[in-house]
Amino acid sequence: AVVSTQSTGEIVQGLVEWKQSKINKVYPGLTCFKKGVARIPIENIPGIQESGWTPSSVKEEEHSNVNQKHFLHIWNRLKGHSAAWPFLEPVKTEIAPDYYQYIKYPSDLKTIGEKLSQGYYKTKKMFIADVHRIFNNCRMYNDPNTEYYKYAGNLQKFFISELKEAGLYDD
Repeated sequence: AVVSTQSTGEIVQGLVEWKQSKINKVYPGLTCFKKGVARIPIENIPGIQESGWTPSSVKEEEHSNVNQKHFLHIWNRLKGHSAAWPFLEPVKTEIAPDYYQYIKYPSDLKTIGEKLSQGYYKTKKMFIADVHRIFNNCRMYNDPNTEYYKYAGNLQKFFISELKEAGLYDD
């Protein structure tokens, strides 16, 4: 065993100094946010381009805005489907008292709508995963012979067809 006579503080300080010696340049923090600025272009962050950032991430963000419109359209179509009624709002414990004991990550169309309005879904993968979670949770909790289970299957098929129509479906 190695015994050190240095205190934890001295060790941490030494590690910080070692790490700082490896960094070519340290930029001051951004102060514009303290002045009320909500957003700045990423390329205006000092040192960002030197770190390897490329403009391709901006194109992904622009593509994300197009996806948001698709997500909103698909969400509205799902809400209007005849099989959607069990999934329009969070499961009520009066109807299924033990639901949240079995389902740790619930999802429903109301919650997805709230996330859409907040711009939560940055990628199609995030949106698709949340919608599929509705169906997976339903099948996990309900018996295959129930109407809920069948509605989950019907709505999921419709969801996939909507994704295909929007060009968002990857086999």
